[in-house]
Amino acid sequence: MLEWTNHDCPFVVNHYRSGNMQALQREATANGVVWLSIISSAPGEQGHVSPAEAERLTRERGAQPTAVILDPTGAIGRIYGARTTPHMYIIAADGQLAYAGAIDDRPGTSGDPKAARNYVREALTALAAGQPVAAAATAPYGCSVKYGS
Repeated sequence: MLEWTNHDCPFVVNHYRSGNMQALQREATANGVVWLSIISSAPGEQGHVSPAEAERLTRERGAQPTAVILDPTGAIGRIYGARTTPHMYIIAADGQLAYAGAIDDRPGTSGDPKAARNYVREALTALAAGQPVAAAATAPYGCSVKYGS
């Protein structure tokens, strides 16, 4: 599981403030999923953090990823074509991309995202059951990833 994140993005803030992202992280990792939160904000751009700041944010938000990856050059983000925060990708056990897109069907910076249709949860559930992912791609929403030049 790859989650592009930016702690200053209002879309990301809403998912973390509501506890939605942390709950999904806990569910996924409890089922053996490796969850990587990736920060591709370049130095001087919104969302850029130091390793210490990333650790502090993870702790303060009660985030539950397996690890946080700092990608200040944007190399990883560009390989995957990450465009927004959050932008979610699921890599299946066979190494194939199983899902790419939005976390859910409710693009917004307010309201309770726990009431939305969660595409990531649906995809993870299907994969765990050995079923195909019904919606393997959706349009991501959120703030643009703050790549450097």
